[in-house]
Amino acid sequence: MKDERWDSFLAHVKSFCLEHNIDIPDLSSSYFSKGARAHNEHIDYTLEHHYRVDIFIEAINYQLMELDHRFNDSSMELLHLSTTLDPKSSNEPFRSGDVCQLVEKFYPEDFNETEINLLKMQLQHYEVDVVQREEYKQLIFILELCQWLIKTRRATNFYLIYRVVSLILTLPVSTTTTERSFSATSLVKTRLQNKMQDEFLNDSLVLYFKRELAEKITLETIVQDFKSTNSTLMSDCF
Repeated sequence: MKDERWDSFLAHVKSFCLEHNIDIPDLSSSYFSKGARAHNEHIDYTLEHHYRVDIFIEAINYQLMELDHRFNDSSMELLHLSTTLDPKSSNEPFRSGDVCQLVEKFYPEDFNETEINLLKMQLQHYEVDVVQREEYKQLIFILELCQWLIKTRRATNFYLIYRVVSLILTLPVSTTTTERSFSATSLVKTRLQNKMQDEFLNDSLVLYFKRELAEKITLETIVQDFKSTNSTLMSDCF
């Protein structure tokens, strides 16, 4: 992005300014910052250099630093091994050993020793019966692979590989859900509500996560549900 995206990004910004009648400054003109830093700047420090280096590249560096902080070596290894089953990697040699390493290192509780040995055999047939097919090479996302395996009934023949694909698909969901849960807990169970019981906390978190559904709940529906619940309890008593 640092080397190739600046020109296209700058062209997009200029088109936006022209569309909304925003004045475009002369990017080749000299730029001087305010404060003590201005005394150390050279005469060739242009406005374009300021926007590109001090803002554009600096923003990318910040994002890279954030990605390095969120994705440690273990996470990067997990993502790298998972790309073996990605249909977009069909032009590369199929690395069946990476799939076995993925299972043994990250999903040991989902596969026993017998299934791991059987998985190695399935991968050999999978490379011929699936990876070499033209329909497989037309797939783009791993989600499409999962659907295609079910549609062609190959999920039954390669049920262990299908299990690996399913586990890979649940990875971003489980990670995001966990992060959202910790974040929501700190918002719902505050210092003033630290004595909240677990059942009430769970109900509150459900409403927090499903705000779009909670907005559809009206007072009338709550009253009707309460009446129906009481009627059911009364009938059970009699």
